[in-house]
Amino acid sequence: MATIGVLFGMENVFPGALVERINAMGVPGVTAEFVQIGGVKMEGPCPYRVVVDRISHDIPFYRAWLKTAVLDGTYVINNPFWSSADDKFLNYALAKRLGVAVPPTVVLPHKEHPPGTTDKSMRNLTYPLNWDEVFEYVGFPAFLKPFDGGGWRDVFQVKSREEFFQSYDQTRTLCMTLQKAVQFTEYFRCYVVGQEAVHIMPYDPRAPFHERYVKHPPKYPAALIDRVRRDALTLCRALGYDLNTVEFAVEDGVPYAIDFMNPAPDADPHSVGAENFSWIVDAVATFAVKKAQEPPAPPAYRWSAMLGGRQ
Repeated sequence: MATIGVLFGMENVFPGALVERINAMGVPGVTAEFVQIGGVKMEGPCPYRVVVDRISHDIPFYRAWLKTAVLDGTYVINNPFWSSADDKFLNYALAKRLGVAVPPTVVLPHKEHPPGTTDKSMRNLTYPLNWDEVFEYVGFPAFLKPFDGGGWRDVFQVKSREEFFQSYDQTRTLCMTLQKAVQFTEYFRCYVVGQEAVHIMPYDPRAPFHERYVKHPPKYPAALIDRVRRDALTLCRALGYDLNTVEFAVEDGVPYAIDFMNPAPDADPHSVGAENFSWIVDAVATFAVKKAQEPPAPPAYRWSAMLGGRQ
């Protein structure tokens, strides 16, 4: 029996719907359940062939367990080694090299020293920083946001030097990026599952939270939709994400990748809507079952192999 475990936190709908959908598929030898773990012994083995991870980015205990589960041949969605090493500035730099449009972005030193450090820890840092060079490269308006954050936490829109410094002074020990704002006419949020299936959702980040997924969108140019789909796949394949949302802001017909580090993307029917919710449940269930039916790969105890997962 190949068991698919669903690891989750405060979500109330998606985890149960996913377990129910997988079990309703009636695939011989495959079943799904909520993960149950306590103190984890280092020897293993992991009781799950596949784990769908929705919470370990917030819970270090879960992240530690998932990494050791990979040693036992468990396929984790998303691979915890990839997401542990990832950050948004790396994403932007990689996207640029892959030919995906991204706005000019700079990573900035911490406003305050991180815990356990002093000014002597920063002796390799140029001081004072050449702010004129930064502002000339990025331009205004811009967004100041954490290099590894999510959920719009600690995000500031700044329209001038003065607004930038007022916001930067509030960032404490966070490592921040400054990114040119895209004056968009269209905006898309895309579910990507298994590095193959893409579901493009017109989205309005300026609307109230419960109205951001556009219910009756206009017809978009086919070339634009094709490029959004292609760029979403390019990014997820390069970053190793099996489950992700990729966001594009479109200015002058060019889709700029804005956010594509979402290892546990929103899948609440109250925010995404019934149609989008049904799509993501079906797509993740199908992919998890596919992986559960594959035989475990022989162990290969090196970081590069663990990054790759089972192929």
